[in-house]
Amino acid sequence: MTELPKTLEDAISQSRDAVKSALADGLTRIQVEFLFPELKFMPVAEQFLPLFSEYGSGLKVFFADAGAAGLARRDWSDVQFKILDIGTGRTASLEAKIQPEDQIFLFIAPTSVEVPQLEKLCEIIGDRPVVLLNPRLEDSGVVGIGYAARETRRRFISTIQSCYYLRPIDDESALFRCYPGMWEVWLESSNEYTKVAELPKKPSGDEIDMILMKGQPESGNNAHTKKPSIFKSLQRFVKALSS
Repeated sequence: MTELPKTLEDAISQSRDAVKSALADGLTRIQVEFLFPELKFMPVAEQFLPLFSEYGSGLKVFFADAGAAGLARRDWSDVQFKILDIGTGRTASLEAKIQPEDQIFLFIAPTSVEVPQLEKLCEIIGDRPVVLLNPRLEDSGVVGIGYAARETRRRFISTIQSCYYLRPIDDESALFRCYPGMWEVWLESSNEYTKVAELPKKPSGDEIDMILMKGQPESGNNAHTKKPSIFKSLQRFVKALSS
């Protein structure tokens, strides 16, 4: 059983193991999410990258825009892999970004704005594995998005499987998933975290509320497993890293 991480470093290590397991099981479109509002994606990406060391130049890394890609090329000047931006170009220019020798693809912090290009890139990539690190594809803050764009986003998101997920619900509870495990809701009580539910699918907000209010029976034999009070320390760690 995977424990709730004690630090962000622990969480990233867990996520790397989860991605390895997912890739070994044949999953080809997977995402990893650390959902802390204070979190900056570059330090996380840097710790996440060792997962792909065996691929060498077979890895291709994409950022949402040219600015972020440029900063990464500056800071990661000694890496073997190529760093590109998703861009907003036509299909022909997108095709030029994907080469036959590319083996695996990492998209760092793509947003809902890039979904049309991201979907086209994934079509060009085909069956080769794609990992999305901290995507923001369901950003409800995007205004003026039409029906066709919403359908494109919904269709693309439905093709991605969550591999690792860590999100504080509030100061006393968290939603957690580490592949191949189930979705878990954790609640702090008496300065300890208790896993109060396990679910086969990601719970909705209403379902989480019901669980936290004990409106839904606990599931699984480990529902009362006590864990140290670590989630607040993780939040402090994230704030320190992001400062």
